[in-house]
Amino acid sequence: MAAVLTKTATDAGGSPPGPRRRPARAGRPRSEGSYALYLLPGALAFLVVIVVPFLMNTGISFTEWSGVGTPEFTGLDNYEKLLGDEDFWESFRHSLAMVVAMAVLPTALGLVLATALFDVVAKHAGARWASVLRACFYLPQVLPIAVAGIVWSWILAPENGSLNDLLGALGLDGLQQDWLGDPDWALYSVMAVMVWVQIGFPLVIFMSGLQRLDPALHEAAELDGAGWWRRLWHITLPQLRPEIAVVLLWCTIAALKVFGMVYVLTGGGPGGSTNVPSYFAYQNFFENFQAGYGAAISTVLTILIMVLAVVALRLQTKAEDET
Repeated sequence: MAAVLTKTATDAGGSPPGPRRRPARAGRPRSEGSYALYLLPGALAFLVVIVVPFLMNTGISFTEWSGVGTPEFTGLDNYEKLLGDEDFWESFRHSLAMVVAMAVLPTALGLVLATALFDVVAKHAGARWASVLRACFYLPQVLPIAVAGIVWSWILAPENGSLNDLLGALGLDGLQQDWLGDPDWALYSVMAVMVWVQIGFPLVIFMSGLQRLDPALHEAAELDGAGWWRRLWHITLPQLRPEIAVVLLWCTIAALKVFGMVYVLTGGGPGGSTNVPSYFAYQNFFENFQAGYGAAISTVLTILIMVLAVVALRLQTKAEDET
């Protein structure tokens, strides 16, 4: 019957009937500008929370102000004072130590631990045990800094501290120290605590990155006799470059602005041996009542972090384009 109808329509000079099309829905085309409405809340929050306070802080940095009364404009005096302030430069040297403790060491250790959990623990003990251990390593990241700092201050206490008691029980009395009260040991003690705090973040990122790698490469290398370390160096590392770049950038920024653990453990002491720029700015704001000088320190630190982030992101983009 369908063939007869088709032939009849063709003989009549018409075209064969085709499938019926729905009429186009009338209405205005969606404007690209309407999508900006969804970005508006985030843009307003960024403006109110970041841009406006930064501009206000920058304005205060050009003044001499105790925090009350009317600020007195002094131009670049605070920045000139920074250039000759040895305490300021010493705090930045301590920040370099924090970069080692919070970026370099956690990245290296996190990569080794993530690979061990992924390649060894998951294969021999099961993925569940690997997940449990991953959660244990990540636990310090979710603990409140104040709680973790107080617990570590108990552990590192010179008298009745868990670490000194353990050394005494092992017969290593000569290694007992005033870990947070000795200027020669305080910075290293804080660095060790920060490694413990930070190591979970790169471990989780690297374990996520390992899941996207082609296992055939490792299997082929293992068949050729390559050991675990050689496979890590020649196969895993090159393929995890994006994750390594993100971890290093994120952890370096966290190290430059670290404040809470220094505040809880040492308060910048003893004798400024653990002072960092963020805490140095806090001291000038709220202890020395030099709000203008503290604002100058904060402004310099913010600009440094912004420049570091922009440079790192451009280098990462360039590396991805080349590959």
